[in-house]
Amino acid sequence: MCGFAGYYGTGDYNREEILDQMGELIAHRGPDSKGSFVDDYAALGFRRLSIIDLEGGSQPIHSADGRHVIIFNGEIYNYQEIRKDLIEKYGCTFQTNSDTEVILQAYQNYGEKTASMLRGMFAFVIYDKENHTMYGARDYFGIKPFYYAQMNGTLLFGSEIKSFLAHPAFHKEVNKDALKMYLIFQYTPLLETMFKGVFKLEPGTYFTYDGKDFKTTKYFDPTYEKKDRSFEETVKKIGETIQESVDYHQIADVEVGSFLSGGVDSSYIASTVKPMKTYSVGFEVGGFDETTYSKDLCDILHMSNAKKEISSDEFFDALPEVQYHSDEPHANLSAVPLYYLSELAAKDVKVVLSGEGADEMFGGYDTYKPSKSGDVYRKIVPASLRRKLGSWAASKPNHKGLGFLKRNATSVEESYIGQAFIMDNEDADAVLAPKYRSSLRYQDVTKPYFDQVKDQDDLHKKLFLDMHLWLPHDILLKADKMTMSHSLELRVPYLDKEVWNLARTIDSKYCIDGQETKKAFRTSALSKIPMDWAKRKKLGFLVPFRVWLREDKYYNRVKEMFQKDFVSEFFNRELLMKWLEDHKNKVGNFHRQIYTVYSFLLWYEQYFVLR
Repeated sequence: MCGFAGYYGTGDYNREEILDQMGELIAHRGPDSKGSFVDDYAALGFRRLSIIDLEGGSQPIHSADGRHVIIFNGEIYNYQEIRKDLIEKYGCTFQTNSDTEVILQAYQNYGEKTASMLRGMFAFVIYDKENHTMYGARDYFGIKPFYYAQMNGTLLFGSEIKSFLAHPAFHKEVNKDALKMYLIFQYTPLLETMFKGVFKLEPGTYFTYDGKDFKTTKYFDPTYEKKDRSFEETVKKIGETIQESVDYHQIADVEVGSFLSGGVDSSYIASTVKPMKTYSVGFEVGGFDETTYSKDLCDILHMSNAKKEISSDEFFDALPEVQYHSDEPHANLSAVPLYYLSELAAKDVKVVLSGEGADEMFGGYDTYKPSKSGDVYRKIVPASLRRKLGSWAASKPNHKGLGFLKRNATSVEESYIGQAFIMDNEDADAVLAPKYRSSLRYQDVTKPYFDQVKDQDDLHKKLFLDMHLWLPHDILLKADKMTMSHSLELRVPYLDKEVWNLARTIDSKYCIDGQETKKAFRTSALSKIPMDWAKRKKLGFLVPFRVWLREDKYYNRVKEMFQKDFVSEFFNRELLMKWLEDHKNKVGNFHRQIYTVYSFLLWYEQYFVLR
């Protein structure tokens, strides 16, 4: 696991010096070594965290004929098979034992289809020194980040946006179109980031660049195709496929540990691997700590477990750093415990396994459950009245029962945006300053994805949307950024293309059965872990921000931020203060809205005020 930064273009500056400065801004991604390549057209910089081929895997790596050079972030788990194929079919010889060189030689022999051959997590750039062209790609699910911007005659690219700050061609500006959607989703669901003109390369996409045109091509287009299997056969196949993926994800020349919560996803992986070390975090507030479950499982399976309890002061103190490392404002509360979990694990190991992706593959969220009462409600109440009641409920503080009216106001296509729904379109416009309001609606963002699965059932419509928005832009973004902030490689065995090839064929009734989520997956897990862990309700990282915000110390901390001069540039300060007062006085629960705005302001302060 590593990081890279680079650019294509000329200018009146020292090319090597600028590249080095860009690399320094992401040094946390690769503290073991650095390397670079610079010519009159392109500059490629690399920071290395040594995992495979510790002695020979330094980058950039040049082809034997000297024509191509590559920088690569990630791990390719089938590189040995591809390497063997290249030797047998083309007589290739290799200078190193690294997966990086395998990608390079695959490109020299297979061209642009190289990305689709890889099994793993990756983002890379290959530069042709003769033609001065580039080819690069991002992995199937967006596990590894890839950002790019075309500004002032220069193409900037890298693992993190912050590296662009060092380049004189970079123009720093808040993307007005992204702010409203961020307030609704809690992350930026658009491919254009919160920095205007900076884009994410879409997962499952490769690009080519000839010095003028940056062209992207999808090489992975997920679709669903149900296969007729019995429940027992489905459970068996899940177990076999996960075992194979976990085996691949342990390939490393260093020790591999595992994150471990009290839930089924990480417990299934840890029990399959049985690593020497596992890691857990919780909070010093009753009801917000699952570390007891983790410790109990480790005692049963004879694994060691290191844990940390996070205090309220530690939570708030970490927020500026969390927003800085996120590159874009990010309002998922679980990013903070993940930040501390990564810090804890990085004291012992360079690589950890984690359970991200199981919910999106096998149907694990409560929002996927069918609702009998909702079905009845939608049948007997006219659509026009449901919409009115839904709009009314959306305008009120979060109280029991209002969520039902909002969820059932319209169809899945109209109402579902994923696992976080912080504000409605109207609520977001109300809290924004006039010049940041937008006619863009969240339905405009979700519609292109729903259009691709018109013929699927409601469950698979939700799964498809979450795979394209929630998973890459929220879950995987925070997973990569929080672990790499501590120079720790995170591997996610559920997000494997062979696991996907199975998951895409599973019947909905084996995903959701009444009120049980991930039914077949949980049944498969019973072969590895006790019933209490396999069947436990999904909780995620529970964070007591709602409780802390009613304490004077933290209420005043947020209030102080809301009163800063730059806040009125973006928000209706009067409404922000009303949310804060009403929450403290228990008039309503506005902690998620408050945290989303607070996170943006911390991000803005980090990137536009302090740096």
